[in-house]
Amino acid sequence: MDYDITISGGGIAGLTAAAAFAQAGFSTLVVDPAPPVTEREAEGSDLRTTAFLQPAQSFLDEIGLWSRLAGHAMPLQTMRIVDAGGAAPEPRVVKDFDAGDISDKPFGWNLPNWLLRREMAARLGELAQVDFRPGTATTGLFTREGEARVSLSDGSRIRTRLVIAADGRNSPMRQAAGIGVRTTRFGQKALAFAVTHPIPHGNVSTEVHRSGGPFTLVPLPDFEGRPSSAIVWMDDGPKSEKRMTLDKAAFEAEMSERSCHLFGPLELASRRSIWPIIAQEAEHLSGQRLALVAEAAHVVPPIGAQGLNMSLRDLVTLRDLAVAHPDRLGDAEMLDTYHRRRITDIRARVAGITALNRISQMSSQPLRDLRARGLDALYGLKPVRTSLMKMGLGAGG
Repeated sequence: MDYDITISGGGIAGLTAAAAFAQAGFSTLVVDPAPPVTEREAEGSDLRTTAFLQPAQSFLDEIGLWSRLAGHAMPLQTMRIVDAGGAAPEPRVVKDFDAGDISDKPFGWNLPNWLLRREMAARLGELAQVDFRPGTATTGLFTREGEARVSLSDGSRIRTRLVIAADGRNSPMRQAAGIGVRTTRFGQKALAFAVTHPIPHGNVSTEVHRSGGPFTLVPLPDFEGRPSSAIVWMDDGPKSEKRMTLDKAAFEAEMSERSCHLFGPLELASRRSIWPIIAQEAEHLSGQRLALVAEAAHVVPPIGAQGLNMSLRDLVTLRDLAVAHPDRLGDAEMLDTYHRRRITDIRARVAGITALNRISQMSSQPLRDLRARGLDALYGLKPVRTSLMKMGLGAGG
């Protein structure tokens, strides 16, 4: 074999997988069609942020990544849900989920995606077991019982024991294996950007619900001496596209109103990027000599910091199976076990987040009023509130 493991995709999940398997002693190749964009202002940089919840942070620490990330991370102590679905864009129900109710640690730690790629790529450079080839794509997959052969865009062909598809929602490796997907389209797009504001965020992640989808502010370190947050603003596709074209002043006025002025006037502190919102799940998480992880396996709307944290649970499960029986790496029994251990949690979380997104989209006033009463009732029952927080962190997942 040329490598024990070949990873298709050098996004955050693919780079994390490479670090995990290399540290566990497996020779690992990771390829991606595009070199990672590792500067905030560079064209194509990913301005979204990722909140690593407690179990994800423990895994990153275990595989030697957290020490590179900790100095850049912003702790998330409180998750605040605001219902602003009344006639005027102002808060009418505000509920805080405080990590202190269930743990002595924060819920999670937030980092910009472009910075994650920079630090993770640097970590791979320290690992002798990793061959990272940015600018190289997977172009073909041929499998048999004992091995996989992966064709690359540089003309080479790799023999490997296991292929990990971490190559996104349109995964070429998943398609090559003939594994289908179920996709839900919401008609939404999300704007992602950074802002500064006069009122400090106090390490509170704030989700403001009105209609069209949540407006989420996630704490960032201060930027140019002012408090700063990352924003994901979900709304109907045409509205989001129109906002991409607004001049800076008009955009700032509109986003400040949508934020209910909770942090004072918001000022744009980055370029804007736009992303389609879908939910998607693969019909099966594995094929012959192939494991699907991250967005190749499941895509959810950006609610409750679930997306990448589900992906890291995929990687923990796969890594643990490989370490337990390295002689069975990539065989049918290992991959069937991986599918069984992950599929129930994935289906439940995709269904749950899809439902939450539908609720957040509500535009009719009676339904918005019902949503506010539901939030009030849920929050009022402490056992329900703590159960929801533990579920969000992945307990039992």
